[in-house]
Amino acid sequence: MGHPLQTPHSEYHWDGSDHRFFEGWYYRVTLPACGQTFGFMYSIDDPIGGQPHSGGAAQIIGPDDGYLWRTFPDVEKFWASRQFLALGHWGKTDLSILPQYLQPTKFAHHIPEGYQATATGNQGIIRDPGSGRYCRWQYEIKPVYGWADRGASQQSTAGWLSYLPIFEPGWQILMAHGLATGWIDWNGKLYEFTDAPAYGEKNWGRAFPQKWFWLNCNSFSETTDLALTAGGGRREVLWWEESAALIGIHYQGKFYEFVPWNSQVSWQIQPWGSWQMQARNSNYEVELTGTTDQPGTPLRAPTEQGLNFVCRDTMQGRLTLELRERGVEKLKTILTASSFVCGLEIGGGPWQKPWDASAKFPWVL
Repeated sequence: MGHPLQTPHSEYHWDGSDHRFFEGWYYRVTLPACGQTFGFMYSIDDPIGGQPHSGGAAQIIGPDDGYLWRTFPDVEKFWASRQFLALGHWGKTDLSILPQYLQPTKFAHHIPEGYQATATGNQGIIRDPGSGRYCRWQYEIKPVYGWADRGASQQSTAGWLSYLPIFEPGWQILMAHGLATGWIDWNGKLYEFTDAPAYGEKNWGRAFPQKWFWLNCNSFSETTDLALTAGGGRREVLWWEESAALIGIHYQGKFYEFVPWNSQVSWQIQPWGSWQMQARNSNYEVELTGTTDQPGTPLRAPTEQGLNFVCRDTMQGRLTLELRERGVEKLKTILTASSFVCGLEIGGGPWQKPWDASAKFPWVL
């Protein structure tokens, strides 16, 4: 179930203690032909069990920003690998074995509700017992970009210090870009796809960010070989809090990374509707503008009090991106691109006014 493009922190992070802890995973598939996106969010809180917030959940944001979710309160039916990206959670089942990865046909036969996901696949079924709405899905993934240049060693999203218990929460891009083939049944409407743009990330920790924002897209009008992930937030660093942000671009085999230890990164984020970011280092600079006139969908996110509606997303955002190379005398445009299926998010807060800020080295000191 491992993969050569596995990024650092792909493994399960819980150390077995009874301290407050969560871990969450995000898988996404974009279907350019119909302009729709599916985002699958899996989470586990306080996996030791017996705590006020112990349990798991699966959330899905679907066509036209539709929403579906289901809880899995039995932590004993959750499993995850401590060596590589692999996890799952079962609901009721006729199997008497410990929860584990199953071959897709066996999973479909014996797991009437639950999910399993790896670096190369995502499968599951959840139902809302009140409304009868449901989603079933099964697709394979071919990773294309992790979080580095093509063919290079994979990097930690937050740098080498992410291996130390300094930042809370941790954040790792698992797959900046991949190709998904399979199907999704959304309330009786079947979406079948081949080599659709796919993405994956995760977060984990014992503390929770005050506020954050996120832009993500790997389906562009101009090219199929482009992936963007950008975001920022207020988070804990040892005994204080800081604002940090990054922009990561994969294009034609090269990774353009703008992070506080190599770049100046700034942002102007409205409470909803507009996301603007700029970053520059000695060699490159980038500008991003994300906008939406959609109302967005409230999603549950981890908090000290468990999963709560503290973020808002749309998968139908508009995005413009311009990447430039800095020369001695002038700038050279490397890339301009646009999309109408960008993921946009704000979280935490509550947001009552725009967030204008910047992060630059030596913030980590």
